[in-house]
Amino acid sequence: MKLHTFKIGGVHPAENKIAAGKPIVNMPLPVEVVLPVSQHIGAPAKPVVKKGDHVKRGDRVAEAGGFVSAHVHTPISGTVVKVDIARTPQGMPVEAIYIKSDEADREADAAAMADKSQKRSENEIAALEPKAIIDIIKEAGIVGLGGATFPTHVKLMPPPGSKAEVVIINAAECEPCLSCDDMLMRECSREIVKGVQMLMRAAGVARGVIAIENNKPEAIAAMTEACATAPGIEVMTMQVKYPQGGEKQLIEAVTGREVPSGGLPIATGAIVQNVATAYAVYRAVYLGEPILDRVLTIHDGNDGRNLRVPLGTILSTLVEGMEYEKAILGGPMMGRTASTLDTPMIKGTSGILLDARYAHRREAEPCIRCGACVNACPMGLEPFLISTLSRLKQWDDAEQEKIANCIECGSCSYICPASRPLVDYIRVGKAKVMAAMRARAAAAKS
Repeated sequence: MKLHTFKIGGVHPAENKIAAGKPIVNMPLPVEVVLPVSQHIGAPAKPVVKKGDHVKRGDRVAEAGGFVSAHVHTPISGTVVKVDIARTPQGMPVEAIYIKSDEADREADAAAMADKSQKRSENEIAALEPKAIIDIIKEAGIVGLGGATFPTHVKLMPPPGSKAEVVIINAAECEPCLSCDDMLMRECSREIVKGVQMLMRAAGVARGVIAIENNKPEAIAAMTEACATAPGIEVMTMQVKYPQGGEKQLIEAVTGREVPSGGLPIATGAIVQNVATAYAVYRAVYLGEPILDRVLTIHDGNDGRNLRVPLGTILSTLVEGMEYEKAILGGPMMGRTASTLDTPMIKGTSGILLDARYAHRREAEPCIRCGACVNACPMGLEPFLISTLSRLKQWDDAEQEKIANCIECGSCSYICPASRPLVDYIRVGKAKVMAAMRARAAAAKS
């Protein structure tokens, strides 16, 4: 069997997927939820409710604040307690909607969740035009659930002059410790394939590729069986290599084409969506459900769990009784340290990592000019150089060295024998450079 992969760079961190094989457990609806209006890349959503309003499960409580934005819906029925500030895991303030349920609300929600009937008939689904499917996805507030949280409907509307040829489903789950996508494929393979079919119809393509790393044989088998009756969709087995799930790396591995520097992925004819996003699309089109929850992995080094958690759930309630030094949201390569878990679950929360092995960094030492970071970089950059330029605040030089092309995968920091915080410096510099690039573009238009 041929294993597909990208050509340049990459690393092989320990997988530590101890939650693999653990069935997904549905967490109960909380009594109260906190719903930040910014759970996606782009403009924050705008609240459409106020204190004292009563809402039902699935109601929109915040509407998209621009073209690149996404609606927010409530997973519980209840009363809006307030629209106020909440704190992100890093302590930053964000506007949020606080909703609290009573006993009658919870009874109504239990009845609604027990109704598993399909809301659209097969004939209605077969008659849906591409725009109608995109509108359903937009109304459901669906975003990329692999972590980037880019609004899904925007990806399905490429700029004029661009044409999609293939929808690639990112099921690589190359990040160590995470197994939520793996288990979703094992348990919901047929529903995922239906979601992929909707994405293909929305994009107007006849080919779909579900790309899965070779360390998930059960998921590969389940998805292959589910695709047997879905013309145009294939499962492509990928080599286990990080960051296989990077959008640009995945496109290269699947199509052999490279996304041009500064260009969009659609330039290669590919639209990439996460496998959990495809499942959310199935639920939106077939069941009429907006995105109200998501599956995440909790990994503490000794054990792991895969949980389906309602959005707005306070994360600390998921780890009660667990001892840990440090919490990372996401995986060890691209995850961010949380200063607090007294913060709400959002659409992009794919994991909570509590493993002590990732709690501390080695003390940084002087660069030894070994070039390991250059060999590991999947974008062909020189991380040692652009991190130094960023540290010295030489933003123009950093731009010339294409710091904006960095995907912040962390491969350079992982492989560095001197434990240099390369990606940290690069992330700061990239933000500065991209802000300057946007300002120049805006000035050129005015």
